[in-house]
Amino acid sequence: MPRKASAKDIRTAFRKQARKYHPDLNPGDKSAEEKFKQLQEAYDVLSDPKKRQMYDEHGFYSENYQPNGPAAQGGGGDGGVNFDFGGFDFGGDAGGPGGGASFRDLFGQFFRGGRGTQVEPEIEPGGDLEYQIEIDFWDAVRGAVKKLTITRLDTCATCHGTGAVGSPQTCPQCHGSGTIQQAAGKMRFNVPCPRCGGTGKLRTVCPTCGGEGRLRRTETIDVRIPPGVATGARLRVPGKGNAGTMGAPPGDLYLRVEVRPHPFFERRGNDLYTRVPVKVSEATLGAKIEVPTIDGRSIVRIPPGTNSGTTLRLREKGMATRNAARGDQYVEIEIVVPKPTDERVRNLVKELEPFEPSDPRKELFAKAGV
Repeated sequence: MPRKASAKDIRTAFRKQARKYHPDLNPGDKSAEEKFKQLQEAYDVLSDPKKRQMYDEHGFYSENYQPNGPAAQGGGGDGGVNFDFGGFDFGGDAGGPGGGASFRDLFGQFFRGGRGTQVEPEIEPGGDLEYQIEIDFWDAVRGAVKKLTITRLDTCATCHGTGAVGSPQTCPQCHGSGTIQQAAGKMRFNVPCPRCGGTGKLRTVCPTCGGEGRLRRTETIDVRIPPGVATGARLRVPGKGNAGTMGAPPGDLYLRVEVRPHPFFERRGNDLYTRVPVKVSEATLGAKIEVPTIDGRSIVRIPPGTNSGTTLRLREKGMATRNAARGDQYVEIEIVVPKPTDERVRNLVKELEPFEPSDPRKELFAKAGV
């Protein structure tokens, strides 16, 4: 797009770039979110006739610039002109309000075009990505390898991440110096060449990636889930974030884990909590019963006279993780009372009445304070 593009052309270019980098279309991509903010700042200047005029004339925009500032006081003759350079951005490292890229970087989003347009060979590390993955309880117990489909920025195969093709040519505007002279009142100063971005060279934009150096693509990867992982864990997959530019390293992929609940095992930390039904006779006389564990079946001894709600501990039958000791399994006893549908059952229960406590709820109201 030429630098004297119409307001309609700028608006069209902005919408195209905004759709490309909009955060809703790039979930978890921090670099796309930052570019979207830069585009908004650039469009704010380019869509305002006064702001754009300053940028076209001086190669920068500043809220504090006063082209016809008041004369300096206390001087004779010419006196000079009072210049306020606060907030000037001449294309260097300092950013505008709130920091960030220079206006030269921002406006470059709009004025990338055909052959002979500058593509800045800046080195930009790849950004990190974050996805959520849901796994089964047994995948968390034993570990697993899961397939995950992600969308990431990958290095352009045509330009190998440089954003340009062919050999660079000398910029005809600055003749290779990288700077041009600008005037503000009676002051003259050098600023980076707006055409080559201060490099002194022009490079041809890569037709495949449009000068970005990267392309968005979807791929399916294998993700290794370590044993013992819990809900809320954050797993790192090195090098599977967005690709960097100019050979810069790629970002990483982070996975937020969600473990589906199990109908029998309840996890609390590395401990497991279970509830096991037992018969009245087993709870009264004591017994040895089999209970499920994540290692298979285990024998649990029920002491005589065990009440419902009693919790028994199975050492080191909980979750095993790499960085912590293995947890335990806690078994809560739930006594199952037989239904008195048989006359013999009713008679047996009646025979037990003399041996039961006279009033098991005797101290209940005193404890409750009512």
